[in-house]
Order: sequence, then C-alpha cells, then structure tokens
Amino acid sequence: MNVAVEAPRHVHRGRIAPSAGRIEVVEVRDRRGIDAFIAVANELNRDEPNWVAPLFVERRKALDRVRNPYFRHADAAFWVAYRGGRAIGRLSAQIDRLWLERYNDRTGHFGLLEAIDDREVTASLFAAAEAWLRERGMTRALGPFSLSINQETGLLVEGFDDPPMLMMGHAPPHLGARLAEAGYRKAMDVYAYLYDIATSDLPAPVQSMLRRAERDQRIVVRPLRRADYDRDVAAALQIFNDAWAENWGFVPLTLEEMTHMAREMRPLLSDRLVWFAEVDGEPAAMIIALANLNEAIRDLDGRLLPFGWLKVLWRLKLRGVGTARVPLMGVKRKFASSLIGQALPFLLIEALRREGRALGVRHVELSWILESNVAMQRIIEALGGRRYKTYRLFEKQLAA
Repeated sequence: MNVAVEAPRHVHRGRIAPSAGRIEVVEVRDRRGIDAFIAVANELNRDEPNWVAPLFVERRKALDRVRNPYFRHADAAFWVAYRGGRAIGRLSAQIDRLWLERYNDRTGHFGLLEAIDDREVTASLFAAAEAWLRERGMTRALGPFSLSINQETGLLVEGFDDPPMLMMGHAPPHLGARLAEAGYRKAMDVYAYLYDIATSDLPAPVQSMLRRAERDQRIVVRPLRRADYDRDVAAALQIFNDAWAENWGFVPLTLEEMTHMAREMRPLLSDRLVWFAEVDGEPAAMIIALANLNEAIRDLDGRLLPFGWLKVLWRLKLRGVGTARVPLMGVKRKFASSLIGQALPFLLIEALRREGRALGVRHVELSWILESNVAMQRIIEALGGRRYKTYRLFEKQLAA
C-alpha cells in the first residue's frame, strides 16, 4: 500500500527538516526493501547523542521471515516513508496469532517506529499500518513492539540522557507527542531500573533473610550448566512461561523461540551471570543477565566489517564490559507466595551481584518491569535500584 499526502512547511530541530512536498509511504517486501527499512533508524538518529546503532546483521535476522521463529505464529508488514527520495520514517504492523488465541480481542500490533518530527509523516505511516490491520479484522492497535512483547517493548518517554542497554530501544522525545496526535493513548508503562552492584550493600533485613534461606537444605542455587545447556534452556522457558503467565500482555514463548534466543545470546552469556534456584530438585526460579552488547558496539555504526567483529570480541571477552542487563527473571507461581518463594529472587540477585562484581560489572539494568508489578518494584528498590527509564505502550481503537 502506498499513501501520499501534502506536508505543511514548518521548522524541525532534528537532522532532517521537513519541508513542503509529497510524502510517499511504501510497503517493503524484498531483501533490498528490508535493508532500506533497517537503514532508516541509523539515518534519522545519527545525531542523537545516546543512540546506539544495532548491528545490521542482527536486524536482518530479526526481520527475516524464515530465520526468526516469531513468524511461525505471526505476520507483519513494513513501510518506509519518503519525501523527495529521502527516507523520513518507518513503521511495522504485526498480527500475532498467539496473542489472539490468548486474548481473543482482535488486537494487532505496531512497532519499529522511526520518524522525523513532522506530524504528517507519523500520520501517513499509521494510516498505512492501521489500514493493513483493519483489512485483517483487527479493531485495536497496540505497541510499539519490535516485533513481539517478548522482544523490544515500548517507546522511551523518560530517561533520554542515558544510552539504551541491550535489546532496549531509544527514541527522540517528539515521538510520544506524535503518537498522541495520531489518536494513541497510554496502555501501560514499563520501567527500567539501574542497580549499582559495585558499591551497594544489601539491606540488613535482606541479609538476614538470605542467611535463613541459605541454611534451608531444600534450596540449591546454581549457575548455568554449559554441559546441560539445552536442559537449562528448557527449564528457563518453563519458569518464564509459568511465572509471567498472569502479567499484563503476556504471550508465551515457544520452545523454538527460546531455543533461537538462546543460540543468538550464547556469545553474551556468562555461566556466572545466569542462575537457577531449585527447590527439592525442581527448577523454581531463574535470573539471566547478559553482557551489555551496546557498550561494545556503540562506535561501530551497526557494522561488523571489516574490523568491527574484532573490536566486539576483544571488548566482550578480553577487556569485558562494565554493564549488563537482566531481560529474564521469574519465580514459578507455586512457590511465589511461600516464604521460600519470597527469598528466591534475593538469592538469585545476590549470586548475580557477587559474580558480576568479580567479572568487573558495575551496573545492571533490571527491565522491563510493568508499572502494575509493584512487588518487583519494591524488591528492586529495597536493593538500591533506581528507576531511570520509562517505556510506554500505546493503544488505539480502529474505526471500521
């Protein structure tokens, strides 16, 4: 679908200023078009001081309908907006059958939003995406997701002064206002907390709880076992799908998705930053921290060739990085309300804190945390974590 409108003349503070002229929104379908879609983000954010260009090769895999298992249960379309032959925005729309099976609510998704500060550009992109969703029977648009709620989630609305960590988005402040102008309203906020593990000490009540839990012979806290990698991946999937099942917007990860994710993340995994807690031999809780790849690639402009891969290898494996992110953490619901279950998150975080310090990690991001998940917020804040970024999910009812 191509959409064209006339844009008014007004001033823009960013790198590419809007001007009068025809906006053309082009749906991209082939590899060349997807490459152009990926390139939009780097072009529009080049002058953003905290932008970290994702690796081009990783983005290509993520949008590949054959290699990304997300597309086994979802469909998507991608658009690039042009004016005068120059790319000035992009957007995706997705329909996830797992979401529809779970919620039966005719909700479609959007994501991967990039646009100059021009309301007509944003309006044109969403006109195309909303039409695509309506044609497929959707009555509500929710996002941004890139591409799934289990991947990058939300639009940054607070915390623009720090670069994003691995698998977290960054956006200029104007995009939230442009979404509101397009008729979107807040559906949910998710938070990112920064936890200083280099200098912080555990509060005395937490230390007392840990001492009691460590004496409980039913509990075993252990690191990732490389020799049983596939078994640990399956255990992590089971814990995640159980622990998160009642959370807002939850969609289960499939085994194929988890296996794919584990394979892609394996170079970033350290046995000392992935921990499981077992109760009477049963995997009951887990925490997974990943070396912050963004710290290692920030100056590469998304390119690994000709020598970027050597820099990444040296920075990750030899020099090390000082930051990490926890994208997955959970306690099975059968344990969550018990005294043991209440201790498990602290046991896991303490193991991560101890081993992270030994590896030279100074700060860990704990994200994303639903604004409705007050219990987890209190745990993190009790440990000294501070909320430093807010990402927002937006929704809109689609007219017939």
